[in-house]
Amino acid sequence: MRTFTFSEARQRFASVLEKAKSEGRVLVKRKDGTVFMIQPVEKPESPLDVEGINLKLTAEEIVGIVREIRRR
Repeated sequence: MRTFTFSEARQRFASVLEKAKSEGRVLVKRKDGTVFMIQPVEKPESPLDVEGINLKLTAEEIVGIVREIRRR
């Protein structure tokens, strides 16, 4: 885990974020000894986020199926 001084982190913030992304987290230390941790936040996955299925149907076929079901 890499530790940056506050001045380094401020001057090279983009590279600090990239380092946190690649290594999992980095530390930033202030002159008074206070240490902060920067780490990426994982994007939560939705249970509704599922991969689609290619049924090889045209838009017209789908509309026809929906209209047929609605008539019932």
